[in-house]
Amino acid sequence: MKRLLIGALGAALLASVSAVSAAPKSGGTINVVIQPEPPSLMLGITQNGPTQMVAGNIYESLLRYDTDLNPQPSLAKSWEVSDDGLTYTFKLQEGVTWHDGAPFTSADVVFTADTFLRETHPRFRVSLAHVESITAPDDHTVVFKLKNPFGPFLGIFEAGTMPMIPKHIYEGTDYANNPMNATPIGTGPFKFKEWEKGSYIHLVKNEDYYIEGQPYLDEIYWQVIPDAASRAVAFETGKIDVLPGGSVENFDIPRLTAMDGVCATDKGWEYFAPHAWLWLNNREGPTSEVKFRQAIMYAMDREFVRDVIWNGFGNVATGPVSSKTRFYSDDVTQYNYDPDKAKALLEEIGYDGTPVRILPLPYGETWQRWGEAVKQNLEEVGINTEIVATDVAGWNQKVSEWDYDLAFTYLYQYGDPALGVARTYLSSNIAKGSPWNNVQGYANPKVDELFAQAAVLADEGERQELYTQVQQKLVDDVPVAWTLELSFPTIYRCDVKDLVQTAIGVNDGFKDAWLDR
Repeated sequence: MKRLLIGALGAALLASVSAVSAAPKSGGTINVVIQPEPPSLMLGITQNGPTQMVAGNIYESLLRYDTDLNPQPSLAKSWEVSDDGLTYTFKLQEGVTWHDGAPFTSADVVFTADTFLRETHPRFRVSLAHVESITAPDDHTVVFKLKNPFGPFLGIFEAGTMPMIPKHIYEGTDYANNPMNATPIGTGPFKFKEWEKGSYIHLVKNEDYYIEGQPYLDEIYWQVIPDAASRAVAFETGKIDVLPGGSVENFDIPRLTAMDGVCATDKGWEYFAPHAWLWLNNREGPTSEVKFRQAIMYAMDREFVRDVIWNGFGNVATGPVSSKTRFYSDDVTQYNYDPDKAKALLEEIGYDGTPVRILPLPYGETWQRWGEAVKQNLEEVGINTEIVATDVAGWNQKVSEWDYDLAFTYLYQYGDPALGVARTYLSSNIAKGSPWNNVQGYANPKVDELFAQAAVLADEGERQELYTQVQQKLVDDVPVAWTLELSFPTIYRCDVKDLVQTAIGVNDGFKDAWLDR
């Protein structure tokens, strides 16, 4: 057994090293932290992070993705794409049943994608705008016919984006109020057993899973422990086997990973590629000035934040697309830490000292320290600031109503700019009431055009050319202040094997995990 040691700055970033393991063993119970407690486990209706993490082991989609974002079989055992890029034909696994024993067929896929998720899943609905029809020639074949080529189409078939929903339970019902939402039924390797609110969620092995011998574990307890320090103690004392990314404060990670028999990995986030920035209100106040926004970029010491506040767990962002996401380009203006350049820009526009409000994310001490670091950086170049403290509900409300000047956030990229990046910058996505759309109010017709053209091209070289152009334009306009590509290490006991095998990590990882005890 090998143990990963992490330096104070985490420079090498968490790559678990292990010898070739023996054949997986069946049996055992695993305890995992889930934080915060999910509001629901009905993945077709609720898609926030904690819901995806737990329910991704209850529900499945047609595909999974490896850590290079290549599609892999799941409920679809094979697929074909027509030469013109308009027809996608999926052959389904045979012998699959829902957790209540009903057979899973192509009718469930058509119902899920063409009816249920059109109503309940806004992000998926955007991708469906490119789909002309979804048909089922037989019980084990599904055909998606597109209106136009859509480059990232094969990237929308993971459990959080297109979870398969049982037609026989939901057809003709009020989806949001269906009583079965409280006891979710999927096809996945684990079945819902019990939810003791405020304490734990209990999943048990699906004995009728279609892959013989899997899953290996007997049961999973997702433990709800609200306090970050208490979560760290629970791991130290052996109550917890797995700390998913973000479970503990960054400053606790070096101590926990230095323990005997503890391993860690930064893999399992490739599909999400969490990207952090400051929303900058483009509508009014000092942040409505492009050069003021550029001054903010030069004023921030993002290397300090990465190395000290995030303990080395992340990379400095160069723009709107993560280096982990397809079509990334670093051929953009570089905003290195340069307080003198920031001061010169402020003098050029005649900044009059109007204060700006900073809204940190209320996600724990790490984020509060980050807010204080940015405040100090900005004040050092002459920008007057005020930190506005909120809880999660208050943060959501202020950002949704555009009541801020600078506000911390991070969003997922979903493997392709058309799926997770464009939504932040398209002028058509400016609407009050959501903290996840074009909150900053940025509008540039050329950027809209480039995103629209790139999304429907089949040739990857042509897509890269357009996405490079859009990154260059956005980085010059600074609609938001990009900070870090976040890294959320998963910490686990080394006798937990094969936990992170896909680009969504623990969200579907317990299908393959086993205990070497």
